[in-house]
Amino acid sequence: MENTLPSAIEKMLEHQRQFFATHRTKDVQFRLEQLKKFRGAVLRYMPKIFDALWSDLHKSPEEAYMTEVAIVLQETKYHIKHLKRWAKPQRVPTPLKLFPSRSKVIYEPLGIALIIAPWNSPFLLLMNTLVGAISSGCCAILKASPYAPATAKVVEQMLGEIFTEDYIGITQGNREVNIFLLEQRFDIIFFTGSRDLGRKVMKAAAEHLTPVVLELGGKSPCIVDKEANIDIAVRRIAWGKTLNAGQVCFAPDYLFIHRSQKREFIMKFEETIARMYGSNCRESKHYPRIVNRKAVERLKGYLQSAHIVYGGEVCEPDRYVAPTLVDRVSADLPIMQEEIFGPILPMLTFDDINEVISYVNAREKPLAIYYFGSCCKEKEILRKTAAGATCFNETILHIANHYLPFGGVGGSGVGKYHGKESFIAFSNCRAIISSPTWCDISTRYPPFKGFNFLKKLLNV
Repeated sequence: MENTLPSAIEKMLEHQRQFFATHRTKDVQFRLEQLKKFRGAVLRYMPKIFDALWSDLHKSPEEAYMTEVAIVLQETKYHIKHLKRWAKPQRVPTPLKLFPSRSKVIYEPLGIALIIAPWNSPFLLLMNTLVGAISSGCCAILKASPYAPATAKVVEQMLGEIFTEDYIGITQGNREVNIFLLEQRFDIIFFTGSRDLGRKVMKAAAEHLTPVVLELGGKSPCIVDKEANIDIAVRRIAWGKTLNAGQVCFAPDYLFIHRSQKREFIMKFEETIARMYGSNCRESKHYPRIVNRKAVERLKGYLQSAHIVYGGEVCEPDRYVAPTLVDRVSADLPIMQEEIFGPILPMLTFDDINEVISYVNAREKPLAIYYFGSCCKEKEILRKTAAGATCFNETILHIANHYLPFGGVGGSGVGKYHGKESFIAFSNCRAIISSPTWCDISTRYPPFKGFNFLKKLLNV
């Protein structure tokens, strides 16, 4: 994809400012019409989206629908259903001390949004975010990832068919385009990507005091305790780790397994992979590929000195890395220091759950924690750890529930979205107080006559 020229970006941004100044996007009916147009376009473009995701990541139509397209369609439908209620002014109580004033909260669009999406879920992470921007009444400039060029092209075609650039525009290109975009003044920046890039986005946003939502990922631990149903645990962990070949920001990154479960886990993991992808994953139409050769090289580096107990096959020309279990890892190895972003699962053993809790708490707060074990320890996990999300006896699935907020905490992200949280993320929550003129209590004005009465009323 050719880089979008700086002059074209400046022109697009200026036209969006002019269009936003007409206040058309603040009309709820206008927003609903745009959401419906968008949903219709996604349905029409579905075959092209599937072809693009296959080209970029070797995603099967089934996985593409389940993990990208369906989530966007459900999110859009949910916003269409609830937008009128969300956008209505919300009456809130007014203390007696402020009588006879009345109070309410209104949600107004922040303005022009910049949405930067990564390559690993190139349709979902761009379009799902856009739903929130449209719903809140913002204009938006999108930046697609150059590492998923087929999807970026289809998205550009689709958006160009239904929206004008003075409302929703898309830019293409490499890091230079990102840098130029971040030098511009936006009203909100929504970024999904790595922690290192997130720091750069936040630094750039600080120049204009622009609010940010950062979805950053990190190392999400998966814990299999001695009470876990090992068959269910293996199946759901293997599924969560091999979706998109592990290139998911909230995929299980490493496994803490109770010593008593380890041998059986390894055996059943091999059986489970064979059931899902056949005896040769590389030949399966359902097993995705790593995004590019550079990423394959990085993953291959993790395996060079690793103790592999299952998998380990790498084919660079095909961008193929097999589902792999790695044993005997220590905390100081690169594979335990960096987000893996691939189908490699390093294993650590434990005897006491407090060992795991101490390990997790000594590191950046993860985007997700996955725990398989007893109900009584679930409360302990929640009480003693912090994470963007926690799944018990499950992996990944929380992203598909638009009633749940999605996002990180600390090093794994800033801000939440999905469902109503997306509407709020792109909105200014504006406090309103209305006071009549028929009553004007003089006690609040100098020289504060009747001040003792005022003190009692304030009741501090």
